Amino acid sequence: MATLKSSADPRIRPEGDEILDAPDVDPALARRSLRDIMLANSLMGGTRAVMHELEAVVPFLPKQATLLDVGTGMGDIPRRARDVAARRGITLETVGLEAAEWLAAAGRSSTTAAVVGDGRALPFASHSVDVVICSQVLHHFFEEEALGLIQELNRVARVRVIISDLLRSDLAVAGLWLFSFVLGFHPVSRRDGIMSIRRGFTPPELRTIVQAATGSEPWIRQYLGFRVTAAWAPK
Repeated sequence: MATLKSSADPRIRPEGDEILDAPDVDPALARRSLRDIMLANSLMGGTRAVMHELEAVVPFLPKQATLLDVGTGMGDIPRRARDVAARRGITLETVGLEAAEWLAAAGRSSTTAAVVGDGRALPFASHSVDVVICSQVLHHFFEEEALGLIQELNRVARVRVIISDLLRSDLAVAGLWLFSFVLGFHPVSRRDGIMSIRRGFTPPELRTIVQAATGSEPWIRQYLGFRVTAAWAPK
């Protein structure tokens, strides 16, 4: 396996625990925070960044295409992705993946199917899905686990892999703190959201980790709302 250098350095990206990452987290609390996260992604550019990257690959998809969203949450990405594809005359079958059954259940109404699995060992055959998306998930992983996750995304994808994550920034931390009060976020959403930003990536770091995991040269883009994306055609 390739070695990840500065982009996984815990002195740069803190490894402090996020409350919602705990295996025994209260599902009711997690569902409430998932709604906060979905709202933040919608208003602060997270969903928009993913859809922009998806629009770039839609012309290269078959008329009947498939999409896997790793860490799908409430299924907001698959739901929007179907609309983007439909405008180009493409029927998109969407699969959401989550780590726990109750999480998968939260996204089931917004996906063609929602399954339980580990992003580091995806339960899909190689090159079996046209587009694989991983949005706001990578910052939860470090070193070998981060590399393993990206390698799995690359293995399963047939046409494109899209990673979208948070751009690490002190200004983004301050913005989320203020924004969370205006929109009435739960204190756990606020606390975990700030930790997530601090675990985010700069564009060079995201490029380095994708190159190390796949050997591919990704397209790296920054978006309003402190978002950064990496997209590439799997080898």
